[in-house]
Amino acid sequence: MSTPTTTRHPKLQEHFYNMDQQLEASTLGMWVFLVTEVMFFGGLFMAYIVYRHMYPHAWVEASHELNWQLGGLNTMVLIVSSLTMALAVRAAMLSEKKQQVFYLLTTMALGTVFLVVKFFEYKAKFEHHLVPGPHFNPALEQGMQIFFSLYFMMTGIHAAHMVIGLGIMTYIVINAAKGTYNAEYYGPVEVAGLYWHFVDIVWIFLFPLLYLLGRHGA
Repeated sequence: MSTPTTTRHPKLQEHFYNMDQQLEASTLGMWVFLVTEVMFFGGLFMAYIVYRHMYPHAWVEASHELNWQLGGLNTMVLIVSSLTMALAVRAAMLSEKKQQVFYLLTTMALGTVFLVVKFFEYKAKFEHHLVPGPHFNPALEQGMQIFFSLYFMMTGIHAAHMVIGLGIMTYIVINAAKGTYNAEYYGPVEVAGLYWHFVDIVWIFLFPLLYLLGRHGA
């Protein structure tokens, strides 16, 4: 008697037994990567804690130089982008091609809005000589200089992660438009979603720590 053969999914890699195992491995790999990212940002947050303790009044003063309205706008933009990213993953799980593309493009558009708003924020800091470097305002006390140094370091690295996320989303949306992702194979969309959510969560911490510091006493 001939042994029945099972059809192997074209997207199933050779070192996995089935699609579920491949998805679990991909998801686990992304979580491990995100743990390293948490440790990376953790060092910056620790520096924030130490210097804020050393220069409490200077940091409150420096925080008032940030535009909390633009920071709040960007916070709302990223929260909505997390929603559209989650809907894109759901659409992929349901094999809904058009919805995948729509939600992915919406997520990318919101990410772009975030970067544009951040550009105008940075532009204002350059105009007011609040950027670390040779043109840094010498009248600022040391604590305020450290604040702005950390501000640009933390928000700049975050913005770089956002740019990388947009690059990943470009790859994902191109494949989604080709109908690559469906109920049997949606791992790349879910993994990209985890990365995007992580970047959004980091900003959720940055916004109050940088922009709302001391606002209650304004």
